[in-house]
Amino acid sequence: MKQSVVVLGGGTAGWMASAYLRAAFGDNIDVTVVESRRIGTIGVGEATFSTVRHFFDYLGLSESDWMPECNATYKLAVRLEDWRAPGDVFYHPFERMRVVDGVPLTDWWQRIRPTERFDRDCFLIPWLCDAKASPRHLDGRLFEQDFAEEQDRPLYRTTLAEQNTQFPYAYHFDASLLADFLTRYAVERGVRQIIDDVVDVRLDERGWIDHLVTGEHGEVRADLYVDCSGFRSRLLGQALQEPFISFRDSLPNDRAVALRVPVDTAVEGIRPCTTATAQDAGWIWTIPLLDRIGTGYVYAADYCEPEEAERVLREFVGPAADELEANHIRMRIGRSQRAWVNNCVGIGLSAGFVEPLQSTGIFLIQHAIEQLVRYFPGTDRSPVLREGYNLSVARAIEGVREFLILHYRGAARADNDYWRDAKQRPVPDDMARRLEQWQGKLPDNDTTYPYYHAFEPYSYVCMALGLGGIPLHHPPALDLFDAGRAKHELNRVRDQAQALLKALPSQAEYLSRQR
Repeated sequence: MKQSVVVLGGGTAGWMASAYLRAAFGDNIDVTVVESRRIGTIGVGEATFSTVRHFFDYLGLSESDWMPECNATYKLAVRLEDWRAPGDVFYHPFERMRVVDGVPLTDWWQRIRPTERFDRDCFLIPWLCDAKASPRHLDGRLFEQDFAEEQDRPLYRTTLAEQNTQFPYAYHFDASLLADFLTRYAVERGVRQIIDDVVDVRLDERGWIDHLVTGEHGEVRADLYVDCSGFRSRLLGQALQEPFISFRDSLPNDRAVALRVPVDTAVEGIRPCTTATAQDAGWIWTIPLLDRIGTGYVYAADYCEPEEAERVLREFVGPAADELEANHIRMRIGRSQRAWVNNCVGIGLSAGFVEPLQSTGIFLIQHAIEQLVRYFPGTDRSPVLREGYNLSVARAIEGVREFLILHYRGAARADNDYWRDAKQRPVPDDMARRLEQWQGKLPDNDTTYPYYHAFEPYSYVCMALGLGGIPLHHPPALDLFDAGRAKHELNRVRDQAQALLKALPSQAEYLSRQR
């Protein structure tokens, strides 16, 4: 008998899940999405990891299919401003570090230091971001020297597990427009859409979900329920009462206020990166889309009132913020103890969320969906599959949590209670040991979080070097090496970057020609 899946909630998570399940299993399962007219996507502008390309590839979508529909732009890095001190800038790029004589170039940089900007000395992408350049030439060729794109689609679809090289960019897009696009995609491929409110959730004698009761469509039944109801966690949290593990002790930012700021990109250009600018009680994101800037202040309510946060954000944006409506958001930071309970799987905000400091929201949704396909239940409902899924999902979000803690623990900024307290908050025991190890040697495969969470050792290196709050030393062995080849490679980075800036169009020019 064909299995059935009901996804509660549309938005980005719900339609990503339903579209992916349909792409994976085709007509072998029935998929229904139940979403309310009254609950919309937050839609403040979304930033992603470079791994999101596997999601679109799995659905058989090229950039030209979906990017123009979603006002999407390219993202090559995260730009961090004022985390070390006011006026300081560094990038966390989608670019693995170079190696000279078996030693990462960033380790060599600590010894040689041609300038004080490790990011521009060791990587190409920071140069492109500063110049607001496109990652592609006008003929569509990718700028990246070491990444070869396949001209023809492979005979198989790829997932996060096949990310064996670092693709040099991700995307920014309008989350509401992406949800609309995926709605059309999924419905055209057989996903049923029910627009209605769920007024009750009925459980059977085992405590499993028996059916949903809707206001206008009566009872809706399925073999498996996917909870994409956002922070409300209507099924996983409310109906099944799954305990929630808060991350508030280590990541206290629990509020955000956002603005959608119109911009003329033809005049202003489009910087191909997400910017995170440190503030007195958190940080402000800046996400450039084709028609606007998505911006918001993520802050801790213990240190800042909503009115003050909105004032700071409007002052940060300037006159363009006048008359714009602000969207205030409460965030539940942490994760459900189990993301899959009985016959219900939580995906997205319903299962867990950490602040969007490194754009992990879409990644965690994509990872959860891929794991659901991997562990999709048979008719016997084996608990082994649920346990495997829960372990994989929990490890991913715990790894992201640890990486974000590094931002606050490692930031040199300590000019008020918020930033001073950040250095005193508890960290996982294993992370405390790793922080000590990094002082004598920059992070590597042996000294970073060991389970898959998408961040590679070079990401930790960038943060440790850029934040400035961790005392670092180059390995003593480097003093015994001849530094000639390393100096040559550092010069080569600069020369390659300058050549690229002469050859590449601006991102605004490139995207304008694709529409």
